[in-house]
Amino acid sequence: MPTPQSPIHSGFDARSTADDVIAGIDLSGKTAIVTGGYSGLGRETVRVLAAAGARVIVPARDVARAGAALAGIDAEIWAMDLLDPASIDTFAARFLEGGTPLDMLINSAGIMALPELTRDARGHEMQFATNHLGHFQLTTRLWPALVAAKGARAVSVSSMGHRLSPIVFDDIDFERRPYSPWTSYGQSKTANVLFAVALDARGQAEGVRAFAVHPGTIMDTGLAKHMPPEMPKRLGVVDEGGRPVIDPARGLKTAVQGAATQVWCATSPALDGMGGVYCENADISPVMAESDAAPAAGDGLGKVGVWPHAIDPAAAERLWTVSESML
Repeated sequence: MPTPQSPIHSGFDARSTADDVIAGIDLSGKTAIVTGGYSGLGRETVRVLAAAGARVIVPARDVARAGAALAGIDAEIWAMDLLDPASIDTFAARFLEGGTPLDMLINSAGIMALPELTRDARGHEMQFATNHLGHFQLTTRLWPALVAAKGARAVSVSSMGHRLSPIVFDDIDFERRPYSPWTSYGQSKTANVLFAVALDARGQAEGVRAFAVHPGTIMDTGLAKHMPPEMPKRLGVVDEGGRPVIDPARGLKTAVQGAATQVWCATSPALDGMGGVYCENADISPVMAESDAAPAAGDGLGKVGVWPHAIDPAAAERLWTVSESML
């Protein structure tokens, strides 16, 4: 039975941190893979999972850089490039050869608002390729290990940016329509949510549950490096000195607050038997009317909820089929 897309009143809120949501949870004997695990939200996620006893593996295109970023944190760093299909297959084969069940897969890596239309080696638009297709390939290749865990969770880090665009199935790669950095980003973040819906539908019988999360707006992770310089000030997410504004009520969080929801989805006993839902502020989100303000308008910040186009089961199934064909 599908999990209702409505809050379960977890006891946590926008101020909660990753340390708060994992308190008292012992992950000894568990294994996690965290993409994007050497910066921003991913690094905080790796830190708290490792501190709770989990074996944590971080895929990284630049192994040396990842090693420096994770110094002092007990994590393994394996080579992998989300834009290189052969690299993903090699990483997955290496993990599967070890015969270890995969309890948690947290797809946290991402890029945002590339100013120019850029394509990967297969010809796919770069934000969609990085944020969705690479993670789709990685997750499906690791499927046997997720099933073997007999209770695995897969978490896709999405964004309130899903409100910026549904999947434009007739032109995902911007071959016939004008490219927009934010429309492209929004489409890729919608894909993250729909992927969780379709993955959970396939995984329930095997004990694999999937979630999508909006972490909040976190300005010190490097994700916003492609934003026009004036935009953060106009939105009120940085002050006049360019420093991040921290205001959880508006969704403006620290990295450790931003990591809370993905850690909660990956580890909380309160979610046992649930899945296929979009979460934020360490709780399941309500459905939000699409007539409400989009985040690009500024006044959408802090409004909690997922738009219907991102949790539509028919769109989720269509995306799964299209993603298979694109790979």
